Amino acid sequence: MVVAELVAVDVGVENKMKKITMVGVLGVLLLLFFGYASGTTNTSSNDGASEAGGKVKISLSDLSSTLSFYEAETDGVAVKYFAVLGSDGEVRTAFDACDVCGGYKGYEQIGSDIRCINCGRVFKIDGLGTQNRGYGCWPSYLPHELQGDSVLIGVSNINAGKSRFV
Repeated sequence: MVVAELVAVDVGVENKMKKITMVGVLGVLLLLFFGYASGTTNTSSNDGASEAGGKVKISLSDLSSTLSFYEAETDGVAVKYFAVLGSDGEVRTAFDACDVCGGYKGYEQIGSDIRCINCGRVFKIDGLGTQNRGYGCWPSYLPHELQGDSVLIGVSNINAGKSRFV
């Protein structure tokens, strides 16, 4: 009878272990599926942006004074960038990465400013969209052009920013 009780306990433990393992495997599969499904594509992960003819196209009507973040996958690396309208109505684009601090943390908006999440330096949105002048932390330059009611960003320019996110 003692042997039968030990076997019954072992079978119960074994069944629990199988259930835990199955739940764990299912959880990993769900994370992989939803992580991949919500991840990046070759062009942009945000609604309102599309790629055609080697350019990412963002409708001006999708932009406001609030940062709009986008993401493109380049050789398996998520390259992040943003677009925003300045107080003058001009479009500003930049990589969500600093020339000095790198791209692993990016920027956040605080009113009409953005702040580097890594070093805390604050910049006026109206000053974005220019090359770093050698003053340290600065949102990395991402050129764009306007065509009608669209902002066009060259895919080659986005791809060139990959090194900031590796």
